[in-house]
This record gives sequence, C-alpha cells and structure tokens, in this order.
Amino acid sequence: MTVILRFLAAALAGALLAPAVHAQSHPGGALTGPGVSVRLAEQRRALLRDVRYDLRLTVSDGDTASGRVTVHFTTRRRGAVILDFRGLSLGDAQVNGAVWRDAPLAWNRHHLTVPASLVRLGRNTVALSFSTPVASAGAAIIRTRDASDSSTYLYTLLVPSDAHLLFPSFDQPDLKARLTLQLTTPAAWTALANGALVRRDRGATGVTHVFAPTQPLSTYLMAFAAGPWQRFTRTEVIAPGAAAVPTSLYVRRSRAAEAEADTLLAMNARALRWLGQYFGVPYAFDKYDALLAPAFPFGGMEHPGAVFYNEESFIYRERPTTSQLLGRQATTFHEVAHQWFGDYVTMRWFDDLWLKEGFATFMAARMQADLEPTSNAWKTFYLRNKPTAYGTDATAGTTPVWQALGNLDQAKSNYGPIVYNKAPAVLRQLEYLVGERAFQRGVQQFLRRHAYGNATWPALLQAIGGAAGRDLGEWGRQWMLRPGMPVITQQLEVRGGRITRLRLVQRAAQPALSGPGGWPLKVQVRLHYADAPAVHLPVELRGASTEVTAAIGRPAPAFVFANEGDYGYAIVLPDSASVTWMEQHIADVSDDFLRAMLWGALWDLVREGELSPERFARLAMRALPGERDEQLAGSLVGRLVTSVTRYAAPSLRASLQPAVERQLLAGALDTGRSYGTRKSHLDAYIGMAQRDGALQQLRQWLASDSAAGLVLRAPTRWAMVTRLVASGSPDADSLLAAERGRDGTTEGQRLAFVAGAAAPDSATKQQYFDRWFRDGSLNEEWVTSSLRAFHEGEQQRLTRRYLVPALDTLRWIQGNRRIFFLGSWLAATLGGQSEREALAIVDGWLARAPGLPTDLRQKVLQARDELERTVRIRGRFGRGG
Repeated sequence: MTVILRFLAAALAGALLAPAVHAQSHPGGALTGPGVSVRLAEQRRALLRDVRYDLRLTVSDGDTASGRVTVHFTTRRRGAVILDFRGLSLGDAQVNGAVWRDAPLAWNRHHLTVPASLVRLGRNTVALSFSTPVASAGAAIIRTRDASDSSTYLYTLLVPSDAHLLFPSFDQPDLKARLTLQLTTPAAWTALANGALVRRDRGATGVTHVFAPTQPLSTYLMAFAAGPWQRFTRTEVIAPGAAAVPTSLYVRRSRAAEAEADTLLAMNARALRWLGQYFGVPYAFDKYDALLAPAFPFGGMEHPGAVFYNEESFIYRERPTTSQLLGRQATTFHEVAHQWFGDYVTMRWFDDLWLKEGFATFMAARMQADLEPTSNAWKTFYLRNKPTAYGTDATAGTTPVWQALGNLDQAKSNYGPIVYNKAPAVLRQLEYLVGERAFQRGVQQFLRRHAYGNATWPALLQAIGGAAGRDLGEWGRQWMLRPGMPVITQQLEVRGGRITRLRLVQRAAQPALSGPGGWPLKVQVRLHYADAPAVHLPVELRGASTEVTAAIGRPAPAFVFANEGDYGYAIVLPDSASVTWMEQHIADVSDDFLRAMLWGALWDLVREGELSPERFARLAMRALPGERDEQLAGSLVGRLVTSVTRYAAPSLRASLQPAVERQLLAGALDTGRSYGTRKSHLDAYIGMAQRDGALQQLRQWLASDSAAGLVLRAPTRWAMVTRLVASGSPDADSLLAAERGRDGTTEGQRLAFVAGAAAPDSATKQQYFDRWFRDGSLNEEWVTSSLRAFHEGEQQRLTRRYLVPALDTLRWIQGNRRIFFLGSWLAATLGGQSEREALAIVDGWLARAPGLPTDLRQKVLQARDELERTVRIRGRFGRGG
C-alpha cells in the first residue's frame, strides 16, 4: 500500500470505530491514568446512560471553592464505575445512600473508581464533597480583579476537559447530562449559569443562587459566572412564532457605561432567529444570556444559555474600525451558531472538533452574507480564513481535519487553523458541490436525527449526501482524513489569439504527507477580458490534471483565475501571462472580492519563492494610495510590512524602509480615506518605526491628544510606548511610567506589562520568562499578550537563547495552559526569528527529541515553516529582484 492509503485506512478505522468495549471487572492502568483516554470513554459510553449532576458550590474571592455533587446514572450491566476528578481534595462520600469510607483510597488524583461491589444494575447515585482551586490561571474557575474598583469576578472555562478539575464527573462529550446548580456567593454578587435563575436564597454568609435543571449538556459546556456584574435585559423574540423572552448581557461594573448593551443583545437575538429558521430547529435551550468576560483567553465560548465573550473584543477604548465591527459580529454569529452545532448536537469525541468549530465559522459567514448583503461577507470570509488555513496546511506539520485523539489530555493540540479556518472553507466547497438547498436540507436532517445527542462526521456527510442524491464517501475520505492541501497551477496555451489549451494541475503542498493524486474539487474558473464580459466556467477536478475543455477556442483572456468566488480550497498559482497583467492592472479590477483574491494569489507567489518581496512591496506601494476597500487596504498594508520587515534581507529592508514609512504616514494623514484605512496605516507605521525620525514622531504624538489627525487614545498610545521601549529609546522608562500613571485601568496594567516585555535587555527578558512559569497570580491572557513584544524581531539575537527553553516547556504548556496558548507560544517564539542560525537550533532540538509526542512535533513543524520559508526567501532574493 502507498503511504497515503495506509494513512487513510488507519484513520478511517479510527473515525468509524465501533463502540464495542472490552469489559473489565477492575478497571485500572491506562484507564485511570492522567486525562480521559478514548478507551475509558468507550467503556463508559457502553456502560452508562441517563446521567445527571446535582451540584452545590460555594465561591468567594478566595483561592478555593468547596462543593458537593450528587451524580445520578444508570448502568447497563454490573461493573466498576470510574469518575474523573483532579481538584484539590475529596471529602465525605456516599454510594447509593451508604457511606463510602474508602473513597480517598480509590482516588488517584485523576480518577475515582467506584468498585463493582457498590454499583447496582440500573439506577445509582454517588455523592461526593470536594474542593477545587480558584486562580488567575491554571484553574477551572478563573478569578480576575478589577483595578478600577477592586471588585472580584469569577467565571468558569472547562473546554476541552477541565470539568473534572471543577467537580467529579464523567468528563467526555458523549455522556451528556442534565445539570442542576446551586451556587453560594457573597451577598452583593450576581450570578448566571446555563440554567435559568429560579430564586436567590439569602443566608447568614451569603446568597445561594438556585438554577433550573438544564437540557442534556456535555461537561465541557457547563458554566457559571459570579461577581458584582451589571445586568442589562431586553425582551426578544428568538424563535419564530414563539413568545418573547428576556435576554441579558452581563458586564463588570467599571465598564458597564462603555458597553453597547442594546446593540449586542439585538445582534445575538438576530442571530438566534436567523439560525432557527435556517436549521428548521428553533433555539433549543431555556434562556439566553451573554457575558463580557475580562481577561478571557479567547474570542468566545458557546456555553448553552450562557455565552461568554472576550470583553476587549466587544468594548472598545477607541473608535472601532469596520474590520473590528465585522469581527465582533462574526464572533457573535459564530458562538450563536454553536447553540446548534456543538451544543444541540455535539461531536462524539474531540477528534471531530471541526464538526462544531468549522460549522460555526461557516454559518457565521453564511448568516452575515444574508443579513448584511452589502457587507461582502464572503470577501471577509476569504481574508480572515484562507491565508491562515493555507499558512498551516501547507506545512510539514499539518494534520487532517479529523484528528485522531487517544486522550483528552492532548485535545488542546487539535485546536488551531485546521479546524477553525480550513474546515469552514471545506464546508463552503461542499455547499458549492451539492448546491445550497441540498446542503441546507441535509444539515436540517442531521440536526433532527441527533437532537440533544452526539454525532460524527460520517453521519453529517450521509445526511447531506442523501439530500443531494450523491455519495460523499470518497469526498469525505479525501477532505476529512487526508492531511495537506492542493496547490493548483494554471497552464494556458494561446495561438492566433485563441485558447488552445487550459489545464489545471494539482500537486500536494506536502507530497510526503498527502501522497499522490489530486483532491476532488469543484471550482469556478474566470476568463477575464479587458473589453468584454468575463466568462465563468464551473469545473470539477477529479485527478492530478484537469483539462478545461470549455475554454478551448475562446478568445485569449487578459488573465485566468481558477478559483473565482473562493469556492475551492487550494493555493492557486497564476500562469506567467496572468501575473504580468495583474502587476500592471490589478488596481483597475473593480470587484473588491476578486481583487482581494488576486492580491492573495500574488502573495502566495511570494511565499512560494516565485515572486520577490521587493517586487511585491513596490507593487503594493503603487496600489495602496488608490485602494478604497478598507479590509483589503488593511490586508495589503500588513503584507507590505511583512515583505519588507521579514522576507526582505536586512540590506534590502534598509533601502526600502524610508519609502515605506513615508507611504504609511501619508496614508494615515490622508483625510480622504476611511477611518479604518487611515488607522491601518497608522498602526503599521507605529509597528515598524525604527529610524530616529519615526521614533521622534511617536514621542510628539504621545505629547498630544492626536496622531496623524486621529484622536489618540489608550490602545494606540500603548502601542507607541511599546515601540519606543522595544527600540531601546533612552526615555523609554519615563514614557512607560508616565503612561502607566495616565491609564490605571485593568487593561492599562495589562498593556504596561506587555510594553515591559519589549525591553531589549537580557535581565528583563529573563525576569519575564521566569515569571511566565512561576507567578501563579499572572493571568494567562497577560502572558499571551506579552509574547510578541518579548520576541520582537529586531531583538532576535537577544531572544535566541530562549528557543530551546521555550521548546522544552511544551509538555508543561500542554498540561497547564488553555487551548490556544500552545499555538501562540510557538508562533511568537519561532516567529520572532528570521535567521538561518535559529532554524538550525530548532532543527537540532527536533533531532534530539525522538520521543516528542506526535501532536507536539506537528505544532513545532507548523511554526517552523514560517522560519524556514523566511530563510529560503531571503536566500533566493537576498539582493532584491
């Protein structure tokens, strides 16, 4: 068998694994080791049903929460039952009403084994007292303190497998359970959870918030928040034809006046209504609340009935750009879509993580396109998803969309661009392949068939394929189980002013991983004419080479583009004639979406080493003054900066930098441009300021209330301070102290911490690196925010000594940080390097780590790719060209 066939066979066997379980009368060994193994999950899936948790928990502003849980479940046969728990302590225990004195001996700090002799056939209860930590990081209950008024706020975050850090449970997604929660807090606090608040009972030491039982939930979706939140409520109809219900937004008191409560609540309700109609299933949970969580480590979390959002992404300290507003809306739509894909129907195991994340991102774009027709949502979808997806999927560390997972301890490694960016792009391809109506009917059938349950990707494709009358088995095997992605080259032949041949050739970006052969792919080919309407040709690619016969005999086009509309998932490299035309006329393309994709194709040529960074930079500088699309202008500014500061060799950067600085400053000053376009120019100018004149300009702006004619507020002021600190300016310490005194908010404290990490001295770097691991009071989001400043590119020879220590910490990070931290850690650490010496250090470390788990090796290889690519591009175009 070929490499790819062997891989597909093994992966398919795992994906469709039958739920048969080897019975063990005394489970132990790997079953009760760290994490939750797939073996344990399969055994419990076969053994248990009808799970319910009655949870009582007491929280305050202290470091520990105490509670008692009664776990109800039904067994299908006699046998030992294993609960998961890794909190601080276990107290008294009962099984089926009888005292269980040996419970402490049955707990190995990971799992609690209830012996078969205590378990009945049928209905059982296990009642346990316990305690769990409350901390700024590394706990299931996250604590934040508001610097403005010293208030304490708590919220949970249990994804992917921290529910059993919070309380003893069966912490696997396919043992859904009803949760009844009673939460005791200080008297002045409010609280929210998945279930509706039934009543508040006042006692001598506080108030107990009693919540109604929930619908069946996976443990990672259970949630609560407590603190002196301010609540905004409005009544909304969220299910067509149903009665209006209250929806609420919770915000910390010090920022309540800044929150656009009515706008945010209306946005959530609008999404709930649209999705209920699209899916043919009304919102399926009892109420809907949203929380703006401070220091939240990612964009949002979709807990049913209690969605948590990142506060800083929803409340702005300065005027937001169009891109920021679209991003806030997309995040909202993504989390609301999860109420169906993820909450109502949940993946059986985290190997199918894409099933919820990919769908939520795709549906957010589908909804945005329908609700905001003028937003050009699919252009936004392209700009936000495709470069990120391609940037990971073209690496030697890429993975299939369906990612094998032996233990939930490794689930964090499954999070990243493959499930968040590639998967929604593949769903767009699937919708184009089968048609919008068949796709929608199949999705509706899938949701009805698995209501409040669990499912796998074959079940989804079976439903969509059935609605379309098409067997999607091979399509699924190629797109779900095969790692990597196609690169398409266009081969155009013209004679006598007519096309004689147009061939699309597929190759794998990583042939050693993907194996031979093309992917099944449907694209729309555009033949563009300067003086005549374009010709659009739908083409299905089934092999390594596809002849576009419908193009033969047509007039020679100005250019060809083999993925118009962005329906296909592939890096498309234009033919040389098309590239020549684009370089001369790309700014004249009137369609913003098409123009964005053409710029993307040229950028792919830079990354492939076929177009020099200098050539791209000069082309971008010519086009930017006339670019009126705000999102595209921002994207183009970012690529211009990357081409000059990263891909260009140092000597070339030195020659280009003055002109780029002048252009960015002129764009920021141009009052004829939109605010967002001016702001993207200003941010880029600040970010790459290096010469004395530019640094002095930053000082002058800091001394005033405006920058380039734009109102200057805290986030941008902090960016200037950080840049001056990073440059080693002699007045950096005084500027940092002054800004810290000016902005004493919680966010100001975080940004001061970030600025400090940029200092170009070895003692500061060592202090930060040590504190990241030793300071238990340091919020994880602060660490994430400071990584880029620490690994400032101009300081790479100073930070290179941290490459090996940073790589040595990967196992600890996987076990102790949140889902996206590992990727951020590696991207910043390796992304701060651009020289061959750093690449040799990384490769040497990999060579010395043969026992590194596969998932961690893949993460390193993904981050290594950009470093290797930079070295290769610099080597090829070191003198420009």
